[in-house]
Amino acid sequence: MIPYSRQLIDQKDIQSVVKVLKSDFLTQGPVVKKFEENLVKFCKSKFATSVNSATSALHISCLALGLKKGDYLWTSPISFVASSNCALYCGAKVDFVDINLENFNIDVSKLKKKLEVAKKKNKLPKIIVPVHMAGLSCDMIGIRKLSKKYKFKIIEDASHAIGSMYNGSLVGNCKFSDITVFSFHPVKIITTGEGGVILTNDYKLDKRLKLLRTSGIDKELGRKKLVKKGGWFYEQKLLGFNYRMNDISAALGISQLKKVNQFVKKRNLIASKYRNLLKDFPIKFQKINSTNYSSHHLFIIRVSKNIRRKLFDTLRGNGFFVNIHYIPIHLQPFYKKLGFKKGTFPEAEKYYNETLSIPIYPNLKLKLQKQVANIIKKTLVK
Repeated sequence: MIPYSRQLIDQKDIQSVVKVLKSDFLTQGPVVKKFEENLVKFCKSKFATSVNSATSALHISCLALGLKKGDYLWTSPISFVASSNCALYCGAKVDFVDINLENFNIDVSKLKKKLEVAKKKNKLPKIIVPVHMAGLSCDMIGIRKLSKKYKFKIIEDASHAIGSMYNGSLVGNCKFSDITVFSFHPVKIITTGEGGVILTNDYKLDKRLKLLRTSGIDKELGRKKLVKKGGWFYEQKLLGFNYRMNDISAALGISQLKKVNQFVKKRNLIASKYRNLLKDFPIKFQKINSTNYSSHHLFIIRVSKNIRRKLFDTLRGNGFFVNIHYIPIHLQPFYKKLGFKKGTFPEAEKYYNETLSIPIYPNLKLKLQKQVANIIKKTLVK
């Protein structure tokens, strides 16, 4: 099967991992710190905290920003469930903001209206999690302006978006947010096997994040205290988790990060080819404006609701493992138990009924792209 996305591992990646396997430290060694330093340098943020998954990153980001029982977190209904589950882990409540059907991201005009209503009801969110769908940044300037007025914190769920650009700068610099999260799952732009990172420009927030990822334990206590207590001494400052990234994963990440621009360039070339191959057919694509440069983690097409299932089955039947990203979170059985109902976020539901993710990854051959396009064309004209 030809997947919708996949990792690209070369000999240099393998050598970097083997080097760590032969070293003294497989975890809690120097390679994790080096990876964090490289991410900071690449994204132009001030701090980075690597973790074992983007889900873990979202969880402790919420905790670090003080999300608790009785608070609200708002996010997009079109995302993986981790974007909202992170609030529930903290005992908080979740709500969603419907998407813009052209760019698949949170609709800022809908967000503005929802905030106006929430203020009157005294139910404003403490945190909003904009999701950069398929690698396309949300309107972060618009969201940032609203955050200043309504006093909410911002966590960019940029799991799809390392290497993407917004307003002339790389996503991850945290110019318009308190925190940005990336995922390094194998289907993402770069991989560490499993893993994620939290970027921020806030020193105190970074210190708290590093405590939360390491069971709340602080070993950097200062020479004076260690001389008095003993070199073995450590303190648990808060209730944290074992969310650390290991040095094996970090080594792979360092090697992969060197190629992120190359990977994103190839994905954009593939996306451009798809648009050209399918331009004369009744297909809509994610709208990308001139201020954005997408990493194209996914290539999503919109077709008629009546043909989407047939197209999905036909492509899979021909060996192309296409997928749907995503089933709206509010339609999941677990979230229905929380009170969410069908029809609440109509644009997200329309998007779900019409979209399909077709193969895109750096070493996808043009021959396979043409095969995908031809199957789509034949299915659409029948």
